[in-house]
Amino acid sequence: MIQMTLQVAETAVRAAQDKAKALGTPMTVTVVDEAGRLVLSARGDGTGFFSPETSRAKAVAAAAFKRPTKELAELAAQGGFWALVPTVLQGQALPTLGGTPIVRGGQVIGGIGCGGGTGQQDQECSDAGAAAVKP
Repeated sequence: MIQMTLQVAETAVRAAQDKAKALGTPMTVTVVDEAGRLVLSARGDGTGFFSPETSRAKAVAAAAFKRPTKELAELAAQGGFWALVPTVLQGQALPTLGGTPIVRGGQVIGGIGCGGGTGQQDQECSDAGAAAVKP
């Protein structure tokens, strides 16, 4: 059985923070397991007050819906169900830029969410973190 481990989460966080450094932006990075349970959160220096909560909600959305939140954000922009997700789930899952599922062995084992930069920067960092742990 493939599971999210602290070691996997640390690898993802390090890669996401390295990408943020290359982009020149502070970044909070959060990793959750496949059920949305917190594994690791690292608040970047200079990030906003709510970045730990929003990065976690992006990670949860990526893990729960098994797709990058970039895709979910595009759906939310069209209105309907995806636009209501943050309200229905009381902010626990955000369909906004900055979340990527973590996949190993063809299975989603968790999600990584980033917050602190622009939406595009957040997405680039979460993508980098997820890519770092692929086998």
